[in-house]
Amino acid sequence: MAALPVTTLTAGLLGLLLVVLSFRVIAVRRASQVSLGSGGNPLLEKRMRSHANFCEYVPFCLVLLGLAEAGAMLPALALQGLAALLVVARLSHPFGLEGAGMAFRMIGMIGTFTVVIAGALTLLLRSLGGA
Repeated sequence: MAALPVTTLTAGLLGLLLVVLSFRVIAVRRASQVSLGSGGNPLLEKRMRSHANFCEYVPFCLVLLGLAEAGAMLPALALQGLAALLVVARLSHPFGLEGAGMAFRMIGMIGTFTVVIAGALTLLLRSLGGA
């Protein structure tokens, strides 16, 4: 059994999503024969930004979740809720960038920021001796 089961499961799911996002970039690169940058291709630019945004936020979110889980700083249901929110947010964001509607992008952004803020505040309050 994993030492940090919630973070471990979340990292596994998001790792697979990273591979999917990477393959989506590669597919457009091949189709448009662009090896570096976006080559002015709007779809490639969106997919690159979706991939990059994922890489910018997900590792830090996993660190926050892992530290909170390791220190038993949140009730299990709250930790599971934040982890689920992160997965839903990161699934939603690419769809919003590619035209499925601004609501998907907003779910991605707000969900990710909620995890960062909740995780950061939890760790800060606990490290400062709070509840």
